[in-house]
Amino acid sequence: MFPLRDHNPSGRTPYVVYLLMAANILGFLWYSTSFPTDRSLALFYASFATVPREITMGEGTLTLLTSMFIHGGFMHLAGNMLFLWIFGDNMEDEMGHLPFLAFYLICGVGATLAHVWSAPLSMVPLVGASGAIAGVMGGYLLMFPKARVDILIILIIFFRIIPIPAFIMLGLWLAMQFFGGLNADPNLGGVAYWAHAGGFFVGLALTVPLWIIRGGPRFWSRTQGHPPHPETSYSASRIPRVPRRNTPPRSGPWGK
Repeated sequence: MFPLRDHNPSGRTPYVVYLLMAANILGFLWYSTSFPTDRSLALFYASFATVPREITMGEGTLTLLTSMFIHGGFMHLAGNMLFLWIFGDNMEDEMGHLPFLAFYLICGVGATLAHVWSAPLSMVPLVGASGAIAGVMGGYLLMFPKARVDILIILIIFFRIIPIPAFIMLGLWLAMQFFGGLNADPNLGGVAYWAHAGGFFVGLALTVPLWIIRGGPRFWSRTQGHPPHPETSYSASRIPRVPRRNTPPRSGPWGK
């Protein structure tokens, strides 16, 4: 299950979302091509990624911000930017440009601290914007619980795009973070599940004042949990099946 787009148009140009995407993408292009050896790249990550043990000892506090703009690979970056693109423009539309930027950064710091809490002595560096984006998703859930999100369902050779309410997609995503966090050792690296869950709840809590200003339950009654703008309609809702081919698999690097 993979989200592709929502049906919730934005009433204004999301300049901050564009800025954040550009910062992450251009930064990745720079540091992924600028270091001639693996050792020099590792030193870069060690300097700007968040190491929980260092934070626990009161060091490296600036990395709570810098780690949000570093990614572990192309797919890590691409997945995060897709989620930011889908959910970020509507939150920026509701909050305004500068408040949304502050909201995003606070969610990212809160998510990282949640990860540090889960593994305070870990020496594994933490990178990625997913904690901040999880906060955006938490705010989106509160503001637009019934907004339609198109998700791609992949079952071996069956591909289908279906629209579902945001609260189902985001609820399932949040449940996956809890199950993943309960079954993973944060000291060994991999997916930072508790950073995702922590960022989600920070974003949800920070959005509550905006939701109250909009009218709270009356806002939901007025919009029925849908976007405040007319929904966008898409004509294509199906991807054709892909036939299986008897071709030998090609070797390649591990993906994260």
